[in-house]
Amino acid sequence: MNSCGRRIPPRRRRVPVSKMFRSALISHVGIAVEDLEAAIKRYALITGDSSPVIEEVADQKVRVAIFTGRRSGEGADAGRIELVAATSPDSPIASFLAKNGEGLHHICIYTQDIAAKLLELKEAGYRLIDESPRVGAGGKKIAFVHPKCVDGVLIELEETVGL
Repeated sequence: MNSCGRRIPPRRRRVPVSKMFRSALISHVGIAVEDLEAAIKRYALITGDSSPVIEEVADQKVRVAIFTGRRSGEGADAGRIELVAATSPDSPIASFLAKNGEGLHHICIYTQDIAAKLLELKEAGYRLIDESPRVGAGGKKIAFVHPKCVDGVLIELEETVGL
């Protein structure tokens, strides 16, 4: 059985997370918040960034405030903090907040080819929330991997070039 509780056919072997994300570079950490404006004030003081990028992602029913990180040597923005607030009671973030309260929601990892990574994960038996990429904040291609398959942590994949 794999970490999702599904039986893996004998011809397949589960690829350990450490190999699946061997060259992982963290794009950002997503933090679910009830009050985006109040959270922006708190994180502005912590990060020293008083002008986060604020965006609404209508299809996910959220508003996000992105505190930009430093650029990595390869050109990708790394180490961002993304505050996420629900814009609707039926938003996945609203459900998360009702169940868990404010706090860590997800960790986002860069990948060069998101479609290929999703196929690789699916073939290895991972449960995917998104079987194909969708558009996230900043117009970037993203997809989510179910937390039951990754030690209880919701993983977001974000496609980038130049890793």
